[in-house]
Amino acid sequence: MAIDRSLVSGSTSMLILKLLEEKDMYGYEMIEALREKSNNVFELKAGTLYPLLHGMEEKGYLGSYEQEEGGKIRKYYSITKEGKKILKQKKEEWMAYSKAVVDVLSVQGGMA
Repeated sequence: MAIDRSLVSGSTSMLILKLLEEKDMYGYEMIEALREKSNNVFELKAGTLYPLLHGMEEKGYLGSYEQEEGGKIRKYYSITKEGKKILKQKKEEWMAYSKAVVDVLSVQGGMA
């Protein structure tokens, strides 16, 4: 089932922060990890991911460094202390929001 993009776009930065909480990653690695962990629901394009990463880096949520791997220089991103704070906040907001949606959708005897 295809998911409406507007539902995905609001949670993308939280998902990126969560991936980077687990380990430092380069862009394509994040795209693949997100796709794999979501059973192909989240299929980010590089043109969507990189502006998001740059914005999060400017806000101080991410740091970056370059590292050579197999003759290629890759730019790795890591979550900062500020990024961890934001991730915690976004997770709490998301949990409250998703619980409220489930509560409304689960109402018995209401409108169908």
